[in-house]
Amino acid sequence: QVQLVESGGGLVQPGGSLRLSCAASGFSFSSYGMSWYRQAPGKERELVASITNSGGSTNYADSVKGRFTISRDNSKNTVSLQMNGLKSEDTAVYYCKVRRYGHDYWGQGTQVTVSS
Repeated sequence: QVQLVESGGGLVQPGGSLRLSCAASGFSFSSYGMSWYRQAPGKERELVASITNSGGSTNYADSVKGRFTISRDNSKNTVSLQMNGLKSEDTAVYYCKVRRYGHDYWGQGTQVTVSS
């Protein structure tokens, strides 16, 4: 079965950096695009970044462009999100997602808190 396990969240000061990772299993990872989403308290889940199956193309939300970088390692079945220049408004639970045959699979999420 599809499993997505996020890690790397934590508490960081404004301007700091974190690197999130998502370990995938149960499907042919290199065949699917992957995405990172986030959900802040009281807000809807929003797309942060996505990457094609080969890693050749990426997309970002305007709010994170120039600060976040999505990448993947198909040899290790992992997708990562490097987050630099973190702001308080980046505080949220971050999820990785894969869509297969029209169904979305989500990880359990990892909390990122940006605060001084």
